[in-house]
Amino acid sequence: MRMRNPKDKDEVINNCTFIYNKDEGFANDLPLHLEIGMGKGQFILNMALKYPHINFLGIEKYSSVASVAIKKIRDYNLPNLKVLIIDAKDLKEIIPHKVSCLYLNFSDPWPKKRHAKRRLTSPDFLKLYDDLFINDALIIAKTDNDDLFNYSLLTLKEYGYIIDKVSYDLHQENIDNVETEYEEKFAKEGIKIKYLKAHKTL
Repeated sequence: MRMRNPKDKDEVINNCTFIYNKDEGFANDLPLHLEIGMGKGQFILNMALKYPHINFLGIEKYSSVASVAIKKIRDYNLPNLKVLIIDAKDLKEIIPHKVSCLYLNFSDPWPKKRHAKRRLTSPDFLKLYDDLFINDALIIAKTDNDDLFNYSLLTLKEYGYIIDKVSYDLHQENIDNVETEYEEKFAKEGIKIKYLKAHKTL
């Protein structure tokens, strides 16, 4: 269910100083990591804090959700973190051939077969990502949804990705991990988190 619009949404977004601008980018040449669907911003914020030598860009389609993330992030004043409110389909016009790593965390599974093209690991989206990566492609994904996870493994392999790591219970393995809000919630409920890391030479 989509969250209601916060009353101060427009004010928060209009006053945000770290909205990504394609003409300005970041004030450095650090590698760029992208999260599509940053939600309320917990993952992208903690990644930027943990890895100051990497630039992070969080993408969120819905302004109501993005405003919550902005409020969470703004007091940190991080030079390596920016956000952008945009549909992922439009990304290649904004960050062509700039991304080193792509995170897909708890993406909408779009369970109905007729909606398969909307999944962020569908062949259509994988083709779009080719235009985002600066060199080789690197995708890291997490989900609670078994069907989406198995679908993603299949589509990635068919598209030419090499699967470097697969886990059907991430929290039981020694994998460097920063949690999202959904992940914390699911873990407390005893739901196993699925994880994959895959790369492809472009």
